[in-house]
Amino acid sequence: MAGVDFVDVRKSFGAFPVIKGVNIEIEDGEFVILVGPSGCGKSTLLRMLAGLENITAGEIRIGNRVVNRLPPKDRDIAMVFQNYALYPHMTVADNMAFSLMLAGKPKEERDKRVGVAAEILGLAKLLDRYPRQLSGGQRQRVAMGRAIVRDPQVFLFDEPLSNLDAKLRVAMRAEIKELHQRLKTTTVYVTHDQIEAMTMADKIVVMHDGIVEQIGAPLDLYDNPANLFVAGFIGSPAMNMIKGRLDANDPNRFLTADGTALPVARPAAAARGRDLVYGLRPEYIALDPNGLPAEVVVIEPTGYETQMIARLGGNEVTCVFRERVNAKPGETIRLSIDAAHVHLFDADSGRRLFD
Repeated sequence: MAGVDFVDVRKSFGAFPVIKGVNIEIEDGEFVILVGPSGCGKSTLLRMLAGLENITAGEIRIGNRVVNRLPPKDRDIAMVFQNYALYPHMTVADNMAFSLMLAGKPKEERDKRVGVAAEILGLAKLLDRYPRQLSGGQRQRVAMGRAIVRDPQVFLFDEPLSNLDAKLRVAMRAEIKELHQRLKTTTVYVTHDQIEAMTMADKIVVMHDGIVEQIGAPLDLYDNPANLFVAGFIGSPAMNMIKGRLDANDPNRFLTADGTALPVARPAAAARGRDLVYGLRPEYIALDPNGLPAEVVVIEPTGYETQMIARLGGNEVTCVFRERVNAKPGETIRLSIDAAHVHLFDADSGRRLFD
């Protein structure tokens, strides 16, 4: 196993830059997820690590080796693709052993490695089947098995669950996480799904427009987003964001454009006199008979919780309640805000202001 380092990595297609100086340190054995919207550069970064794209500038290191000019076969990595890429005329066992056969490994060793991987992935009874005889989840496990038998220093996953239905995605998330806990191999995983990132990663790298916006543990990014992009991307439902300014006479009050006063527990000194965005997660809004009046817009019961969109002053906010809510659209309810969990962002730069 080995760590992975991206050192000021850049990539341009002609004159158009798509990766703009990325620096990431991945420790040996870490499960790191690159997450961001389509076009942010996460898959390009993974393909450069795999050797499938050339690097315009910077260095990529696997362990102590700079691998910029190494072909993919010499990087000691194994990649699992979105579309499985299984050979339809080969059995499960032959698909999993194919890379070992190309490497000239003896049949006895190939069979042993395939057997071990099949036991880990629950494929032992499927080794004689062909891909057409497998479900989507079983095909994905075969693709993972093909990577495992190589015993690489680094696993690479490129949106491996996006072709699966919702229920199977949840099951496969748990399987991949359990696999990593068992093998403890350095893993770099790309997805646009922030729920996948939150539930699976040791560390998340949030990317946007070819740059890294923030790196951290899942809950650290959720609780302490560095800027408006991370705050809006991480979390489902997304963070509420309301424009306004601090009250000039009381810095513990945030005034929205229509004059609604919202509480602030720890106003940052740098926030005074600036255009701000008031950030609040939906779960930190509660029903309170003594709270601020709000008009119910939409109620979405999901079973174990109720999501609501309410109009607070001139702003629509999303709330998440654990209790059942007996209210209808158009009715007035009262809401209180947990000011200790409020974030203030600079409206111009988007950066979170710290106290």
